[in-house]
Amino acid sequence: MYSALLLTVVVVGAAAWETVPSPDLDMGEFYQYLHEPSHHRQTRQLHGSTFFNSDKTSGFNARLPFASTNNNVFSAIGGANFDANRHLSSATYGLAMDNAAGHGLSLTNTRIPNFGNRITAAGHANLFHNQNHDLTANAFLSRNMPTIPQVPNFNTVGGGLDYMFKNKVGGSLGVAHTPFLQRTDYSANGIVNLFRNKGTSLDFNAGLSKSVSPFMPNSRWEPSTGFTLRKFF
Repeated sequence: MYSALLLTVVVVGAAAWETVPSPDLDMGEFYQYLHEPSHHRQTRQLHGSTFFNSDKTSGFNARLPFASTNNNVFSAIGGANFDANRHLSSATYGLAMDNAAGHGLSLTNTRIPNFGNRITAAGHANLFHNQNHDLTANAFLSRNMPTIPQVPNFNTVGGGLDYMFKNKVGGSLGVAHTPFLQRTDYSANGIVNLFRNKGTSLDFNAGLSKSVSPFMPNSRWEPSTGFTLRKFF
């Protein structure tokens, strides 16, 4: 029921929503793609990236456009994440809408081994963009559907801000709340791009995260750092 309802929301919203490119797609290429003749755009090939983190986790994501208007592109999306032992930690598939105006919608289903499924409806809106600065707001609503006995379905809602300076230095702030668990998660992250060309990107990441809950009275901010290598296809 939730899958059908969320899918309806996305399809109806497609007619009115001006959407944004995937973070893994070069902005200049995306704008050029949107203004190509429709018969060229309809044959656009699969694109995406694979990534490898310094903590030995890894994954990939992909996007296949299947329809477009003058400003919008509609795509099938998918991806998977693996833990340090190369075991599958999650697999995701869904639909997305993108365009150069700076806003977007997506609907995804994520399968998490030993947990269950998570359906997520998400959106983002570009608040400001020029040659130097890019600021985007995002929000999501997830329906968690555990296969664990005696654990009911429950929701998580959240949002945040992402900022980049000249596609080199940036940061993000995020918050997510899960009423069923009486838990709120906070995060603050920074990123520095060390190298990037058409096929490869190397980033340094640093962040802080904290979870607040009546069941975690002494929770503290936990730091994290690492490197991420991405290969684009």
